[in-house]
Amino acid sequence: MSALPPCPKCGSEYTYEDGAQLVCPECAHEWTAGAAADAEEGARVYRDSVGNVLQDGDTVTVIKDLKLKGGGGTVKVGTKVKNIRLVDADHDIDCKIDGFGTMSLKTEFVKKVV
Repeated sequence: MSALPPCPKCGSEYTYEDGAQLVCPECAHEWTAGAAADAEEGARVYRDSVGNVLQDGDTVTVIKDLKLKGGGGTVKVGTKVKNIRLVDADHDIDCKIDGFGTMSLKTEFVKKVV
């Protein structure tokens, strides 16, 4: 049996290989062997609603009608948001939406356009 690294998320020593990825059976965290070093350095990975990894400059679509605070209207399902910027805050995405201006979104309400 080979010595696999512990889970970078919960520290479990019961990790196993699933193809090219390593999997933790306790917290269901999945990562690649090279990504473990990035996780230890504190690099945060941003994922959309279906698990795709997001990066600065990506284009995403809104998957749910989002009411804006202050009665500013509603961002409709399918609205395309280009050139996003990822930030480490309560809302993970800073962006500019045509017709609405600058705003912040949560990654759970967007899907990456591939």
